[in-house]
Amino acid sequence: MAQRTSLQALLEGLLGSRNVYFQPPPSIQMQYPAIIYRRDDDSVGHAGNKPYNRRIRYEVMVIDANPDSIIHGKIAALPLCRFDRFYTADKLNHDVFKLFF
Repeated sequence: MAQRTSLQALLEGLLGSRNVYFQPPPSIQMQYPAIIYRRDDDSVGHAGNKPYNRRIRYEVMVIDANPDSIIHGKIAALPLCRFDRFYTADKLNHDVFKLFF
């Protein structure tokens, strides 16, 4: 839990607002620009048939009306982050990243 709350604080700092949502329910009214993130995968290293290293991967989505948003670059610069895809929906730009944290 502490790891996810640290990620929440980091993303809020990069965005410059509290419009950061972890697995938001469909009923929530979001404000934009926003970041939505969710758990996506696990990576576990093994040695001697035992797990010794575990990293959680998150899918991080930056949603902004501005197609040239600087938030994209801030997220892309994080360690262990990879750009996954871009798409538009409802006149909003969506940049999706995979982030091990």
